[in-house]
Amino acid sequence: MILIADGGSTKCDWILLDSEGKQLLKTRTKGLNPAVFKAEVLQERLEENLDLQQVRDRVERVHFYGAGCGTPKPTAKLKEILEAYFASASEVQVQEDMVAAAYAVTDKPGIVCILGTGSNSCYFDGKTVRTAVDSLGYILMDEASGNYFGKRLIRDYYYKKMPKELADKFEKEYDLSSDTIKENIYKKENPNTYLAHFAEFIFKNERNGYFYQLIAEGMQNFIEHRVLCFKEAQNVPIHFVGSIAYFSQDIIKDALQPYRLEPGNFVQRPIDGILDYYRKNVLKVQG
Repeated sequence: MILIADGGSTKCDWILLDSEGKQLLKTRTKGLNPAVFKAEVLQERLEENLDLQQVRDRVERVHFYGAGCGTPKPTAKLKEILEAYFASASEVQVQEDMVAAAYAVTDKPGIVCILGTGSNSCYFDGKTVRTAVDSLGYILMDEASGNYFGKRLIRDYYYKKMPKELADKFEKEYDLSSDTIKENIYKKENPNTYLAHFAEFIFKNERNGYFYQLIAEGMQNFIEHRVLCFKEAQNVPIHFVGSIAYFSQDIIKDALQPYRLEPGNFVQRPIDGILDYYRKNVLKVQG
């Protein structure tokens, strides 16, 4: 049996397949980003999932794709934790989430973009991925991500740029005291996840001019920094993965037009799209 995981900072989806490609289990844990969370937190989040506990001794292979797994040190940390937890597995692979995103949206050349809690992009030639820029995380980069929009909402609220009726609603739904915000950002762990949860406000409310402009500006920023950096951008589709992208498809398509970029596929959760890839290319199951 092979256990496949797609993880971010907020959540991690898991699917267990047998040798025939039949889905035996689908579950979710909290986020397992090894670049953000300490080893003890990663271990705790694995152990608290009862579904994984029940199958851990029967798993033969683990293929984990996740945010924070693009550099050696955090990747090695998570790999060691997974090897210890799934002790019976003969193989444990840990790769960056861009790989799973690419497998989930296409089997042909294209640019693949992740817009979730964080953001990233790569060029996929149909087999392997190539990034153009090292991601420096939520403070310096992550354009058009959940934490990017969370920061924008908080700033607009404090600078009084948010429409009054929305500002009133925003402060009723969230604790916006300056002490609370500063404590969560500067003193507590996982400020990126904290900031990203404010972005839910955009998608829980009816679309209006303010939200449209907010997302459009973020997308323009993302396109100019994370899409046009690939020389292939004008010649291949631009695919998007993640909840932010999935619920903003219309705005993203509008944002691509001035650059004459072709929108590709939109997938909310890579774990769903990656199953076809595994059945066809890993397990060699005939459809």
